[in-house]
Amino acid sequence: MNKVLTNYSIYPYEAEKKEIPVAPLHKGETTKQLVSSHDEDAFFFRTMEEAGIHLNASQVDAVRHVNGPCLTLAGAGTGKTTVLVCRAGYLMNVKDIQPRNILLVTFTKKAAEEMKQRIARLPGAEHGGQVHASTFHALFLYLLRSRHYTQEVIGNERYKQIILKQIQREMNIYDPYDAETLLAKLSHYKLNQKDIRELPEKSKSEKEVKSILLKYEEWKRMNHKMDFDDILTEAFQLLLGNPNLLTSLQHRFQYVMVDEFQDTNLVQYELIKLIAAHRNLFVVGDDDQTIYTFNGARNEFILDFDEEFPDAKIVTLKENYRSDAYIIGLGNEVIGRNEHRRKKELIATKAEGQKPLYSRPATADEEAVWITEEIHRLAGEGYGYGDMTILHRTMSSGRAVFEQLLLKEIPFTPYNQKDSLFYDNWTVKPVVDYLRLSIVPRNFAAIESLLPTLFIRRDRGMAHILEEEQKERKKYPLIHLTTLPGLKPFQVKNMKERMKFLKAIGDQSPESAIKRIRKEFYHQYIDAQESHVVTEQKELIKEMLDELEGSAKRFDTISGFITFIDEMKAKYEEIYSNQRGNKDTNSVSLMTIHRSKGLEFPVVFLIGAIEGNLPHSSALNANKLEDKVYMDPNQKEKATGAVEEERRLAYVAITRAKEKLFISSPAYYQGEQRKCSRFLSDLFNHTPQVEPKRPKKARSGKVSKILAWVCTSPECIAWQRPETHEDTESKVCPLCSSPMKLGEKEITE
Repeated sequence: MNKVLTNYSIYPYEAEKKEIPVAPLHKGETTKQLVSSHDEDAFFFRTMEEAGIHLNASQVDAVRHVNGPCLTLAGAGTGKTTVLVCRAGYLMNVKDIQPRNILLVTFTKKAAEEMKQRIARLPGAEHGGQVHASTFHALFLYLLRSRHYTQEVIGNERYKQIILKQIQREMNIYDPYDAETLLAKLSHYKLNQKDIRELPEKSKSEKEVKSILLKYEEWKRMNHKMDFDDILTEAFQLLLGNPNLLTSLQHRFQYVMVDEFQDTNLVQYELIKLIAAHRNLFVVGDDDQTIYTFNGARNEFILDFDEEFPDAKIVTLKENYRSDAYIIGLGNEVIGRNEHRRKKELIATKAEGQKPLYSRPATADEEAVWITEEIHRLAGEGYGYGDMTILHRTMSSGRAVFEQLLLKEIPFTPYNQKDSLFYDNWTVKPVVDYLRLSIVPRNFAAIESLLPTLFIRRDRGMAHILEEEQKERKKYPLIHLTTLPGLKPFQVKNMKERMKFLKAIGDQSPESAIKRIRKEFYHQYIDAQESHVVTEQKELIKEMLDELEGSAKRFDTISGFITFIDEMKAKYEEIYSNQRGNKDTNSVSLMTIHRSKGLEFPVVFLIGAIEGNLPHSSALNANKLEDKVYMDPNQKEKATGAVEEERRLAYVAITRAKEKLFISSPAYYQGEQRKCSRFLSDLFNHTPQVEPKRPKKARSGKVSKILAWVCTSPECIAWQRPETHEDTESKVCPLCSSPMKLGEKEITE
């Protein structure tokens, strides 16, 4: 097990600077020292201390704020919930505010319930349960119900997706648009107070998307239903059109508090401003954790708060109670590179522990092996599986570690793994099914899956094949499609060519076969359809298929690759069929960085910290993507705002760790050599990387040799260029601490 540790270093690979970021330590003063017994509100803080609540200076400042607008900047792990709860208690106990006059809104039912319970448990807050603590949607649904809005709320996402698929069938769209993407586009328009009738209609796909969404809205009206976005937009229109109702709300809720303010969308913000016309608005959030712009979150609401409210008080919570000084120091350095933010630096309350460790594995699959071995080692040290999380940027970047966790039989809970396995993703599955058909031509499930790539509706195509099979059984049932009524001559020709193609790839390696599938027809099919290019799907499609190639590269035969995929699926279903619904399972969490926000773990593995993944390629190419949305109007270029959001993602990932943080940057990813993420390399290099202004020049493919220091360990890939030609002194590998020798290194230009 010691071997695994040598694969980590306290510096990223090729670091020039040897300075470890470390956060300053909090001096430790609390209300005991800060609040004098002569202060008129001393009794409240003494009572809090007896209950075990000791606030720091910034928290006291926020809690004591009563009238007028206030923005409380709450960095990661700084005790924002404690501030909200104690301020509610302060208003009731010190300022004699009736609990029913206090409104506290947040984003999840769990958070709202927790705060309501904590307020009710405060000393002297016997009626604290009367504070109206709820989610935005619960608050405004209650408002609508009070005005006889009786529509049924659609809370099931899958149900909405089924309706959208049904609408597309009625429109004779044989290869349906991704329902989740359609719903995201609809939500974006609604939450930014845009009329979907203003959707563009420049291309065939744009016209179809607009028509689908309009029909979906009509379906909801006809069936007396509404979704969560409708709750907000209908409530907004209700209040604008009913001044008496608005006045009664303003009179009822004289003190308004908003949690997770950085996640607020435009409609939510406008609703809150309507209710808080008395201007006793207290918002808590962190602009450095705005990572949901694709869901309508608006960073500028925090950045411009004191422009909207010139007399606003600004309080900054800096003391972090979650992580040690090394983790906080790294987080400070990473997020400090963003320009569009409120300047602040977190202070640690825990002394230095284990320095963050960096690895530079050769590939994502090697990265996954090292991580699972490290998990076993940590489990031997007393950490539970539930103490650990693995964070990845996208679904494709979690593929390798997902498989290794299954293979090593480490219990884990995957979040956001749609269709359970990478290979079942709607982008990847048709390609896998072509591989299946190349070795088992009578796989009818695979035939049905790939029919849309032949521009044939699944139901019509399969009905014809099964009907013809009853008349004459064929070794290659796909041949029946050549007699499908209504086909044009070129379609029959394409069908026959596809049959020849399937026979030709059977003996090839799976990687070669996938490359041919992509080159000869799959990319043309995607481009011709335009069906999935609704947001930034083209980038994601390419990424998923690149990852499929990378996975296939490990196998010599298609049958071997397919067998592996089926084993993974069976193993996953076997291990986790009994786990569903069991929330007490002691398991490693595998999730996207987005999903991890608000959570914390003793041990965090951040994988795929490389250029093109974190920051993601869609952010680096944002200026070229017409459908890439970045909400901050202060940003002159979409790419600038998009990269800054990616840096916030890195910051969120880092600050989830309480005790141990491992960051991994594979040298090769999806078939390409990748640099370490700029979010890390910039901290340890004298010359920061410059944001790219134009596309990278394609490599010529020419291989040449250069003089280099090469690690002598056979298990390590590290090498360095000599600083000068006279640089002949002995060196120690920065990655594994083995000796390095002066030799030659082949590079591709």
